[in-house]
Amino acid sequence: MEEKHIVKILSVEPVTHDVKRFRVEKPEGYTFIPGQATEITINKEGWLDERNPFTFTSLNEWDFVEFTIKIYNEHKGVTQQLGLLQPGDELILHDVWGAIQYKGEGNFIAGGAGVTPFIAIFRQLYKDGKVGSNKLFCSNKTVADIILKDEFEKILGGNFINTITSEETAAYDHRIIDETYLKDNIQDFSRDFYVCGPPPMIESVQQAIENLGGSSVIVEL
Repeated sequence: MEEKHIVKILSVEPVTHDVKRFRVEKPEGYTFIPGQATEITINKEGWLDERNPFTFTSLNEWDFVEFTIKIYNEHKGVTQQLGLLQPGDELILHDVWGAIQYKGEGNFIAGGAGVTPFIAIFRQLYKDGKVGSNKLFCSNKTVADIILKDEFEKILGGNFINTITSEETAAYDHRIIDETYLKDNIQDFSRDFYVCGPPPMIESVQQAIENLGGSSVIVEL
């Protein structure tokens, strides 16, 4: 039987100019693995038939559930409505499902809000003292778009690597993540690759990794 939990929003906070952190009640016995996701419905008339997938960004042992969601106001859809919600409003959480799960040290590659499946993974690794030599490569349009910059710098230090595509800044590369970029920044292509972002980016990065001899690619669509 499908899970269905009505939960109240506990808090809503900005993360960037267009990303918000939602913390909601945690249903009793509701468990997940870092990297997993669920489908969310807004518990309001007119939105009950709309279900969108979002990754958990909290850890399983926390006493609330957290989602870090990019708000697309121009789409007039679920995320725009989520952006209007306040503490006390209700969401419906459904089954927990696969998505990306951590298999071992490697290279994480994210386009924009595609970093969200990696948030709980790195929070868990940091808590367990197992961050190791993992690297996180993030591509964003502007510096203001970087999600959880301070936290990822704390967790990964110099292994949190950003490239900015729509503005030039002395602090970061001004390049897209393509075959040349990967060749310049990665020495060992035998390690696991974790890739999440817009479908065209996933496809091109996956092909670039294969061209460079990489084979173990874990993709979140």
